[in-house]
Amino acid sequence: MAGPPALYRLYRLLTPVLLPLAWRSVSRRLADHGVDPARARERLGHASQPRATGRLVWFHAASVGESLSVLRLIEVMGESLPDTEFLITSGTATSAELVAKRMPPRARHQFAPLDAPGPVRRFLDHWQPAAALFVESELWPLMIVETSDQGAPLALVNARLSAKSVDGWRKWPRTSRFILNRFTLLLAQNRQTADDLIALGAPADRVALSVNLKATTTPPPVDPALLAQMRRAIAGRPIWLASSTHPGEEEIVLAAYRQLLADHPDLLLILAPRHPERGAEVAELISRAGLQTARRGTAEALTPDTQVYLADTLGETGTWYSLAPFAFLGATLADKGGHNPIEPAQFGVPLIVGPSRDNNRAAFEALALTGGLAEVSDASTLAAAVARWLDDPAALDRAQDGARRLVQDQDSALQEIAQRLCTALHLEAGDA
Repeated sequence: MAGPPALYRLYRLLTPVLLPLAWRSVSRRLADHGVDPARARERLGHASQPRATGRLVWFHAASVGESLSVLRLIEVMGESLPDTEFLITSGTATSAELVAKRMPPRARHQFAPLDAPGPVRRFLDHWQPAAALFVESELWPLMIVETSDQGAPLALVNARLSAKSVDGWRKWPRTSRFILNRFTLLLAQNRQTADDLIALGAPADRVALSVNLKATTTPPPVDPALLAQMRRAIAGRPIWLASSTHPGEEEIVLAAYRQLLADHPDLLLILAPRHPERGAEVAELISRAGLQTARRGTAEALTPDTQVYLADTLGETGTWYSLAPFAFLGATLADKGGHNPIEPAQFGVPLIVGPSRDNNRAAFEALALTGGLAEVSDASTLAAAVARWLDDPAALDRAQDGARRLVQDQDSALQEIAQRLCTALHLEAGDA
């Protein structure tokens, strides 16, 4: 392997100088989120937990979405590597909080070390990873090179590079080649990223296409007590769910619901806005539509007279998907690109969606192929789609089967990814 290029050597010289400034900034942000100072020092490479004996595999992600995307992969790898421990690092307080709630077996979280020689060296000396997997676009030069120099094989998973990032790396071809050659395997979300990685210097025989790991996330938790309470309160009424809605979508959902009441007078709508802090605003919309509502966020009881149950709370999405036979998924009628359709599919919930689906286009297309998706464009087509699944149990059964089949397909793909990573990183059970 060629020696370090000049830009990397300069980066290594400058990062210790800039470290105090970076530490001041990140420690202040963590303190503002109530993070314990001892945990904040993890960003300087000071571990707050002991290292378990035996082999440890390190996953590094940037923030919430990237961290959550690898939890199911860790579970699958852990099933075939029963003697292996896992470490997840990220940089934000929110990601640490959410990962803690969904932590896979034999896994723990630490804040990632700042990319400077001291923090990275302290981190590696303590954790001594047998392999490291960097997620999406987390190409921190010192982390990558120092980990590789310690002998741990590296993989880049769910790789995604923005056009701006690619343009930046292209200005420094020796440096990009030096960094990317450290990876044993690079799994790209799409063909464009795969081509970009190769153009930037990654060996073509190490680059491969992969499913988007955000489409294979661990299902959100379900509150059994709340689920039982809601089922008692619903008492057999027909229901539908509008999940993760955005401004402009609630008006369409409520207009569709009013149309549906003519033929389904006891229909219950569960309306879960993407941002629960909009609860009062959405409650006002429901009131102006002349509908009876009960707000979860203010502990209002669901009664037989309730027409719209406003689920303006955090962390209860899994419970709503457990209740609903099907759902409208938000960010698809608003121009937001669509939320992840795999999450509801994990509960066997087929989806009604608008045309805005660019954020998760491959997953939406796959769901359409299985028959678990209906497309709408306005209140009238939304009402018609809801009515079809309410009135035709056989059609709803087929759509629910399609949602479940998509999850089965994703799980099969994830098993293949896990096996490929274990082989490339020399993590087969007999290699420990």
